[in-house]
Amino acid sequence: MQKLIPVFVFSMLMATVANAQEHPTVTAQPNTVYVGADGKYDANPDTAAIDFEISVQEENSGAAYARASKSAEQIRDILRSNGVDPKSAQVGYFAIQPVYDYKSPKRKLVGYRVNSNVSVKLKDFTKIGPILQQLATADITDNQQLSYTLENRDAAKSKAVEDAYRHARDSAEAVAKAGGKAVGELIYASVDTFENPEPVRPMLMAAPRMATAAAPAPTAEFTPQTVSITAHVNALFQLK
Repeated sequence: MQKLIPVFVFSMLMATVANAQEHPTVTAQPNTVYVGADGKYDANPDTAAIDFEISVQEENSGAAYARASKSAEQIRDILRSNGVDPKSAQVGYFAIQPVYDYKSPKRKLVGYRVNSNVSVKLKDFTKIGPILQQLATADITDNQQLSYTLENRDAAKSKAVEDAYRHARDSAEAVAKAGGKAVGELIYASVDTFENPEPVRPMLMAAPRMATAAAPAPTAEFTPQTVSITAHVNALFQLK
């Protein structure tokens, strides 16, 4: 039975060498076992992001700019009425461009369009529904999008690493038991954490004004999708 343990160590280390590009190679030591395992933790999101566009068109650039400015002020009023500081909203771009009619051989200037995109991050999820409803009722924005994310990821990463280490320890104990040994102290460990890519943000269609007053918010009673954090742990244990 004494020769069984080196065989386990050798076979598991060979698998590690095959994946050398992803994980570090560990030199085999007598009477040790080297294992790798994955772990996962599903965390509740802590931030909601509402993204939308301001898009208006008028016959001249001055009128288009004035209308866009009025829409922006309405958005600021909606945020203030829900206890959100307008300064927390981020503007990605603000563009004024001419609009042409290309149906005739010679293009014709028909007006000017102003486009701007705005993003608002919320920590209080109870404010999402009222803001979305008021933006839809005011009919001043296009392409409303809502997404959830996890900005404070450190705690979730630690939970995923703990889960991966438990799996690694269980695997080591199974190998040790098969060889008539017991798992001793941890000699070496490496950790990799991974975050699932953000899901595609769904498009929210603006509701008719009459229906919006009585209808519940689109997010009412639903639970935000969790954010999955995964980790991989490689561990070298002493056998005793």
